[in-house]
Amino acid sequence: MAEPTRTPADKLPAAPVAPEETLPWLEELPPRKIVAELDRYIVGQEVAKKAVAIAVRNRWRRSQAPEDIRDEILPNNIIMIGPTGVGKTEIARRLARLAGAPFLKVEASKFTEVGYVGRDVESMVRELVDVAINMVRTEREDDVYPQAEARAEERLLDLLLPPTPTHPTAAPPHPPQGAGSAEQGAASRPLFVVSSKGDVTPAASEADVEAQERRRRTREKLRQQLKEGTLEEREVEIEVQQQGFPGLEMMQPPQGMEGTDVNFTELLQEMLPKKKKRRTVHLHEARRILVDEELKKLVDMDDVVNESLDRVENHGVIFIDEIDKIAGERGTVGPDVSREGVQRDLLPIVEGSTVQTRYGFVRTDHILFIAAGAFHATKPSDLIPELQGRFPIRVELQPLTEADFVRIMTEPENALTKQYAALCAAEGATLEFTHDGIKEIARIAAKANERMENIGARRLHTVMTTLLEDVLFDLPELAEKRIKFDADKVRDRLGKIVDDEDLRRYIL
Repeated sequence: MAEPTRTPADKLPAAPVAPEETLPWLEELPPRKIVAELDRYIVGQEVAKKAVAIAVRNRWRRSQAPEDIRDEILPNNIIMIGPTGVGKTEIARRLARLAGAPFLKVEASKFTEVGYVGRDVESMVRELVDVAINMVRTEREDDVYPQAEARAEERLLDLLLPPTPTHPTAAPPHPPQGAGSAEQGAASRPLFVVSSKGDVTPAASEADVEAQERRRRTREKLRQQLKEGTLEEREVEIEVQQQGFPGLEMMQPPQGMEGTDVNFTELLQEMLPKKKKRRTVHLHEARRILVDEELKKLVDMDDVVNESLDRVENHGVIFIDEIDKIAGERGTVGPDVSREGVQRDLLPIVEGSTVQTRYGFVRTDHILFIAAGAFHATKPSDLIPELQGRFPIRVELQPLTEADFVRIMTEPENALTKQYAALCAAEGATLEFTHDGIKEIARIAAKANERMENIGARRLHTVMTTLLEDVLFDLPELAEKRIKFDADKVRDRLGKIVDDEDLRRYIL
């Protein structure tokens, strides 16, 4: 994801910024404008938006604080409480995407206590570093991509028109002694050109100059054909690096590395010598390979790693979902005996510790942790007291109503109706929903949530999929490319399913 361009704080516009205008970093925006940015994609849940906006703005405030107190200012981690499908994950993910910050979503129920087989909690920090590395490397590659394309084009021209080998000039034989022979020897002796730097090169003859000019014209013709795309199917032979060594995938990591997230096979492949082989590929495939090689040469990975570690430590966001699954009444034995152990392992990570990754050590003191859970069978107070203290901010998200469903289908920039309209536009068709049609869809979704398990806005996906199933199947052969759904048409297609309890449970 490309980051917004920074602008000075004193030049921020007073009016809401249009999407196409230059935006400042999200952390530099006031909390009210951060909420306005989230409103473009998420409906309702003002309390949760307000809490995360304050947390994000506090990061900018911390960066402006004096250095002697900056490290002492810790983030206020958040617990979001609410049923599934109300926007908990979307708020955190959208916030990180708008801020250009490394973001990782993990499920607390997938971690195990140290000593058990499974994932340890430190793996979330290592995965966040990998996310940051990919993010920063992509940004650096975007900056140098035109330069990499130009270099790849020159290499393609060398493949299409190999350079002529240069033959060393042979030393002339010693002329015979005599006055006449001295002049003949001077005429037959080759000429050399001495540059201002002292480099000595043999002077080119007229035949060589003419051959070089012919070669230059041929090269320019090939360059023009490359730009026009007329050579895309021509085959060329290139040298590529062998991807892997057979048999390495079967090797087991050494003792002591079994519980880590370090890719042992990848480390071993980096240590082994790189092998190259020649392949014959089409020119368009060769261009992609050569551009990738040039990008690796142009991007300084040391700089990428340093920037990534800084972003993780100061801007990283880890979203821990299903935290209620590792909570339980203390003193009882449930199906997962290591739940409290996972909480104890989470504690130092959230509190602030140093985690070893393959790119270096990462401090977690200033990573923002956002936890979420439905808390149907448990409550936040069932977490161990130490972990509760590391999540001082608690916000409750409200269940979505029928009116919220109408807003969800019309207001956000990525609304479900707009997504399906874009899918139909790919087939040259126009999909429209009347206002009463949208209200009927929202009514059916809300009714299904009441009668069955409440899965929030995800119910809209099941209703819309069922509604448009026949349309999307027959769309390529439809004679009428304008499709319009009003309330009557929605009831006609979904009425039977909604009224039949068995059908409703299996389909909606």
